[in-house]
Amino acid sequence: MSITARTVLFHELGGPDVLRVEETELPDPGPGEVLVDVAALALNRAEALFRSGGYFYQPTLPASRNGYEAAGTVAAVGPGVTAFAPGDPVMSAANFELSAHGVYGDRILLPEDSVVPRPAGVDAATGAAVWVSYSTAYGALVRTAGLTAGDHVLITGASSGTGTAAIQVARRAGAVPIATTRTEDKRRQLLDLGAERVIVSGSEDVVEETRRITGGRGAEIVFDGLGGAGFRALGDAAVEGGTLVSYGWLGGLPTELPMSWPLTVHGYNNFTMSGTADGRLRTARYLDSGLADGTLRPVVAEVFDGLDRIGDAHRLMESNRHTGKIVVRV
Repeated sequence: MSITARTVLFHELGGPDVLRVEETELPDPGPGEVLVDVAALALNRAEALFRSGGYFYQPTLPASRNGYEAAGTVAAVGPGVTAFAPGDPVMSAANFELSAHGVYGDRILLPEDSVVPRPAGVDAATGAAVWVSYSTAYGALVRTAGLTAGDHVLITGASSGTGTAAIQVARRAGAVPIATTRTEDKRRQLLDLGAERVIVSGSEDVVEETRRITGGRGAEIVFDGLGGAGFRALGDAAVEGGTLVSYGWLGGLPTELPMSWPLTVHGYNNFTMSGTADGRLRTARYLDSGLADGTLRPVVAEVFDGLDRIGDAHRLMESNRHTGKIVVRV
């Protein structure tokens, strides 16, 4: 028996207008599969890159799916699934190939290991906005870079979903987040969200300001989602022997390595945490704890109502006017 779903597909590379909501047929869940009724989804910059051909792999066309993050309720499970049952509130774990398993739709079929429990008391819109941003910030800063209390953390592109999550992850650890943003209009907002200092990269020198803020030492950790040629200069913003973590390439390719050694440089991919059972468990426990005590609180820039607004949501993503996550209620 097949199940009818409304799914966002694209048949060619391009801008937001290539995204189309179409009726598709899903099979009943097979062995190890979970069918989820989606209530909300959230956007990531990776999905705009994937749609336009700028991601680290290319979509399978025509009829490519898209989307890493969704939250909803289990509708049915396939043979052998024991971790989930119909009615369970869940989120997608964002550890899959987008063309095959992208979650933009009102019903999705995922492998069991691509589904995680939604934290207790967390609504679907909030649940859709937490996994990628916080698993990236937690995995990169805490698990990879060894973030400790008192560390200065330079966070580039800090108004993004992952950037705002990184501010909170740093604060939760007792570290000092220094945020960068390109324009002055986001300074106050980032300070209100917990940044200790904000550097406006369009009018201030990031390296000089970081050195000044840290009394000439530099930041112990640099967390960069921009990459490109600008990554090289960030080595000079780090303390001697510091750690740089690159998790994105919005500044274009290639990313140039800094020469201000000694430094430790990590190229971070969210699959580091989401791709293993242990990583998913650690991330889930971290999220459960932080959401419960209020130290983690996802920043939602705007909520669009209806799957048909997915193009508008992508246009907002590409405008760079927002701070935090963009959510679509399905």
